[in-house]
Amino acid sequence: MNPSNDTPTEDSTEPASPSPGRNLPIAIGVGVGLGAVVVFALLWQSIIFFGLGSVALALACWEVSTAMNRAGRRVPIWPVTACGPFIAAMAWFGGGTGLALGTALAVAGILVWRLAEGASRYRTDVASSVQTLIQVPFLAGFILLLATSGENGPLQVLILLLMVVLSDTGGYTAGVLVGNHPMTPSISPKKSWEGLGGSVLAAALGGGLACHFIFEFPFYLGLAFGASVALAATLGDLAISVLKRDLNIKDMSHLIPGHGGLMDRLDSIVMAAPVGYLWFAYLLG
Repeated sequence: MNPSNDTPTEDSTEPASPSPGRNLPIAIGVGVGLGAVVVFALLWQSIIFFGLGSVALALACWEVSTAMNRAGRRVPIWPVTACGPFIAAMAWFGGGTGLALGTALAVAGILVWRLAEGASRYRTDVASSVQTLIQVPFLAGFILLLATSGENGPLQVLILLLMVVLSDTGGYTAGVLVGNHPMTPSISPKKSWEGLGGSVLAAALGGGLACHFIFEFPFYLGLAFGASVALAATLGDLAISVLKRDLNIKDMSHLIPGHGGLMDRLDSIVMAAPVGYLWFAYLLG
């Protein structure tokens, strides 16, 4: 789920070597299938959602760590990968305190683990490892906090994901139809200011309607909620684009047919997660 403001061609980073464009029918089919699994897990048994989330975070940590190592950064792949489900479990069973404590323990563990390889490039390698832990399981942990925040927790997660989908759809549509002014040409050349406007507009309208009719909040608060999620989702997309450009890769991996890597789909969601969590804490608190 990428809040893309792009034209139908690929955005993001330029690959080290030419690669074919995505197969759109396969990408849509896989995306719909994954979305259906997530909705089913949330509405049927939330503990299944926790299991799926733990596996997803392990895979995302693995592919980001692997990509960094291929670029010459010595990130301990398997310890960082194990930290994904560990932080997820701490968030699921320990709430906000568990998320903070789990992340702190994971960072401390990686610092100690990396000592065994000596002082050479210690600072840069540790920084890359900590970046992975913060950018992937810590931010994603707010989705788990939402899911366990009460009777309406799963519904809050679904609304947040819907806002990201609307941001993606609105940004893509506006980018294709009227996107003429590049927003960040040095990071993601195909993204446009018009696409960003489409993302914010679509998510704001969706947020206004969802929050008003489901939770009976004032329409303007729902507008602000949706717009905030769209901006955060776009920032998350750009953050991963910067990382991929720095690593000189097109996709984080080829794990998902038609989509690339898992983080290529989660980039917008993980950045939107804490924003959504804070908004629901405010609106429902």
